[in-house]
Amino acid sequence: MRIDRLIGKIRETGNPSALGLDTKIDYVPEALAHTYTGTADAIYAFNSALLEALPDIVPCVKVQAAYYEALGTAGMECFRRTIERAKMLGYAVIADAKRGDIGSTADAYAAAYLRDDSPFPADFLTVNPYFGTDGMSPFIADCAVSGKGIFALAKTSNPSGKEFQDVVLRDGRPMYELVAEKIAEWGEGLIGEEGYSSVGAVVGATYPEQGAALRRKMPRTFFLIPGYGAQGASAEHLAACFDDRGEGAVVAASRSIICAHKKRGTDDFVGAAREEAIRMREEIRVVLRRA
Repeated sequence: MRIDRLIGKIRETGNPSALGLDTKIDYVPEALAHTYTGTADAIYAFNSALLEALPDIVPCVKVQAAYYEALGTAGMECFRRTIERAKMLGYAVIADAKRGDIGSTADAYAAAYLRDDSPFPADFLTVNPYFGTDGMSPFIADCAVSGKGIFALAKTSNPSGKEFQDVVLRDGRPMYELVAEKIAEWGEGLIGEEGYSSVGAVVGATYPEQGAALRRKMPRTFFLIPGYGAQGASAEHLAACFDDRGEGAVVAASRSIICAHKKRGTDDFVGAAREEAIRMREEIRVVLRRA
């Protein structure tokens, strides 16, 4: 199962983090961008250089589909090439597309990402569980066959997520706890050798108390944790999302790494990204040891 492989890569690098390639042309240094006639080609060159520089530090890559969709067909080709390049270099790859629908449409989304012959051959896909079981079933079924995995939205990192996710139900629970319960239920038949399911959950670091509560309620669910860095969450905020071994989660960081050169005022985006990735790794290690 890919979830076992992800856990293995995290142990190998000693770093539970994912490089978020939410890449815009504004993030590419002008000296690099000007050597390409097409925006998508420049972005791919930027992505590829980062990927080649970080496999000894970072175990996982999260590629945000929206930035590539915005560039049309050239962008989607860049998206595909970025996923394939990351896999070739040994990363576990998450396609962050937040897909969701029912029936044949959900099946088509699953076919695009979660089958062995998928055109966008990621190891994991983010999904929206709003449609319920019949919307999730095609994704889960393909995970059972291919060994790939999904991360379903449970408690997101954005401030207005609470408008729906924190609504209190008749039994006194907030809505996100009901969603989390269903995510755990959907994953019961897909537990890997490491004790975690191929059906994971997205749990934002910006809500540490809720994250701690969900970790207790979902002991076999692997967490994808957004919100670190540019969104304001620190390593201290996310520590409770890990299990008592300091495992069970991967922390996504995008702009804080891929735009580190801008903060440092240099065109050496590769060197700046390595420095920031190492700094993040050490910060998380310290907090998890303390926890």
